[in-house]
Amino acid sequence: MRGAKFADGVGGCMNYEIIIALVVFVAASASTPGPNNFMLMASGANFGVRRSVPHFFGIMFGVFIMVLLVGMGLMQVFARFPLVYVTLKTLSILYLLFLAWKIAVAAPLRDDADSDTKPIGKPITFLQAALFQWVNPKAWAVILTAISAYTPPTHPPISVFIVAMTFALVHFFAGSMWILIGTQLRRLLTEPVKLRIFNCGVAVLLVASVIPVFFIQ
Repeated sequence: MRGAKFADGVGGCMNYEIIIALVVFVAASASTPGPNNFMLMASGANFGVRRSVPHFFGIMFGVFIMVLLVGMGLMQVFARFPLVYVTLKTLSILYLLFLAWKIAVAAPLRDDADSDTKPIGKPITFLQAALFQWVNPKAWAVILTAISAYTPPTHPPISVFIVAMTFALVHFFAGSMWILIGTQLRRLLTEPVKLRIFNCGVAVLLVASVIPVFFIQ
């Protein structure tokens, strides 16, 4: 019964109603608060748009590759070896706690005039952002749900590719929005104390955003 709704669609796998539903689902998950968005907002506030670009594109690339691999059979590995998934979730929460601590103790910018030319600290790199998706509990939960709900039971390559492209494109717009939010907040965080309070707040939100996901079975 589940496969019937995909008949006569794109590549014989997904119809346009399913694609629209997928876009809405991904937009809702990618735009709402979560680890990626909180970190992009913090990067925008601390480093500005230009220095946050590698982080931004690293998320898009990491999510795209992750969807492809999950759709091509990684889910079966978790089904056969549940301990692998439990271990991944444990490592995820530990790494997120580490990132939250790094954000909370990040050194403040020197001042507005020097913040772009002589910044203190380094933003997340392209590779770090891409690899982070593999230990991002929210990313795992959303991608597993999308593959299960919006592709046929056999997960044909064209359907998986459509889902992966949808994630990448939606994250482009959602990530841009959160970086811009951070850059706007940057204008208000000209004093080191204010920036420190902001970073600590983001660290708390980062931890809080993944606690419910971590306990999903």
